[in-house]
Amino acid sequence: MPTAVLTDRERMAVQAYLRLLHTVRAAFDTAAGPPDARMPPVVPPAVLAEAEQALAAAGLTGNEEGFFRLLQSWCPEP
Repeated sequence: MPTAVLTDRERMAVQAYLRLLHTVRAAFDTAAGPPDARMPPVVPPAVLAEAEQALAAAGLTGNEEGFFRLLQSWCPEP
């Protein structure tokens, strides 16, 4: 299986995306709380801003196809 060698900026972008993904999943996890306390999901703006900033620093803004190819090569699905 080939492995991708990422630049520091690319790695930071992938890590920021994964943090954003885990935060969004946690925000939508309604099973974690009481059923009568349904609140709209909230993603902290700082997490989204970090991901956007990391993508821009890696030169991946507007290049989703390239970013997801990079993500898949670094973090393949089982």
